[in-house]
Amino acid sequence: QVQLVESGGGLVQPGGSLKLSCAASGMMFRIYAMSWYRQAPGKQRDLVASIASSGTTTYTDSVKGRFNIWRDNAKNTVYLQMSSLKPEDTAVYYCYAELGPGYWGQGTQVTVSS
Repeated sequence: QVQLVESGGGLVQPGGSLKLSCAASGMMFRIYAMSWYRQAPGKQRDLVASIASSGTTTYTDSVKGRFNIWRDNAKNTVYLQMSSLKPEDTAVYYCYAELGPGYWGQGTQVTVSS
């Protein structure tokens, strides 16, 4: 079965950086688009960034120029490099695989605070 395991979250000061990883298994990783979503307390889950099988990337406006998504098909892993982090980036970050009904990882907490 499809499994997505995120890692790399944590506590960081404003202006800092974090790199999230999402390791996928049980799927032909290279042919599917992958995305990162985030959900802050009391808010809906929102799309942050996506990467197509071709490598084409899209970002929500609030993270453009600060976040970078890429994939390593040899490692079945998608990454999210987050820089210039702001308190409003605080959320649980989820990896999402765009195949079939869609699959979610368990999430990783990112807290931006001084």
